[in-house]
Amino acid sequence: MKMSFRWYGSGNDTVSLSQIRQIPGVEEIVWALHDKLPGEVWQPEEIAKVAEELKPYGFGMSVVESVNVHDDIKTAGPDRDLYIDNYIQTIRNLKEFGVKVICYNFMPVFDWTRTDLFHPLGDGSTALFYEKSKIKQDPQEMAEYILKECEGFTMPGWEPERLAKLTELFEKYKSVDKETLWENLRYFLEKLMPVCHECGIKMAIHPDDPPWDIFGLPRLLVDEESVGRFLKLVDDPYNCLTLCSGSLGSNPANNVADIVRKYADRIAFAHIRNVKIYENGDFSEVSHRDCDGDVGILDIIRAYHDAGFDGYIRPDHGRHIWNEQCRPGYGLYDRALGIMYILGAWDMLDKQKG
Repeated sequence: MKMSFRWYGSGNDTVSLSQIRQIPGVEEIVWALHDKLPGEVWQPEEIAKVAEELKPYGFGMSVVESVNVHDDIKTAGPDRDLYIDNYIQTIRNLKEFGVKVICYNFMPVFDWTRTDLFHPLGDGSTALFYEKSKIKQDPQEMAEYILKECEGFTMPGWEPERLAKLTELFEKYKSVDKETLWENLRYFLEKLMPVCHECGIKMAIHPDDPPWDIFGLPRLLVDEESVGRFLKLVDDPYNCLTLCSGSLGSNPANNVADIVRKYADRIAFAHIRNVKIYENGDFSEVSHRDCDGDVGILDIIRAYHDAGFDGYIRPDHGRHIWNEQCRPGYGLYDRALGIMYILGAWDMLDKQKG
């Protein structure tokens, strides 16, 4: 496997490339053009600037997260084909810089959803938190809270320009039920697959976070069955998964390690994240240590190792520890600890095998 670290870019991240360079084992930066709105073409000169920033540190830029999908594609809106053509041009532009994997999602309106971005934990740290009862309330209130807390940072899937029109967005999705969304996803991927083959770039969808419907909006990739349906929807080796242990693992009915074992050959990118699930359905991000959460991190790592996984992997959301002031979930310290935990488990498995 190839260890990576998500970085939001100079002036948009509290973490520097020189700091990431000091984390043992990190080979790749998971990057994006965070000032681009969904539907816009990523221009070669913009991508080149990122490549120049990474070059002195020796990092690869094989994985992009996120090239966000325009709502007209998800809803089969009037400009769907225009935005698909733009997406195709972006894929061709990314090829010129050695990109191998695009991580994206197909979640309606909202990307990842949390109700508290700095929830206090018992050890004195804070973390992202999901309070189930609040999702039955006003989505506008939640959106305003997240945008306020993230002021000064770009947040993929939470673009202020989009969410300023939240009522219009919900209206747009009013006629989009689950089956319609599946069909719109199929249409999108079938248009992209020939270009993915041409460019050698895999499309790796991220599961829905959380893995159930919210605010009446349908969610698709929520369990093993739906993951299987997705892979059969467009059965192509370039149609892949970004398997996020925390997204799927926040539903205790999901056994993420079993999903890894079943679909390892179609996982292009792995997010390793741990969550603690409470009896009432609330959940909190916690450390990567297996016993701190409920997703079975060690079993998941073993499943990847047993499968001979050679794709890209990264620690996902971390706690905010040691008074670090950072974007929610994406500080330096806890994610670095997460990397060392993952690599420690991987090294031990290598030693046992060898």
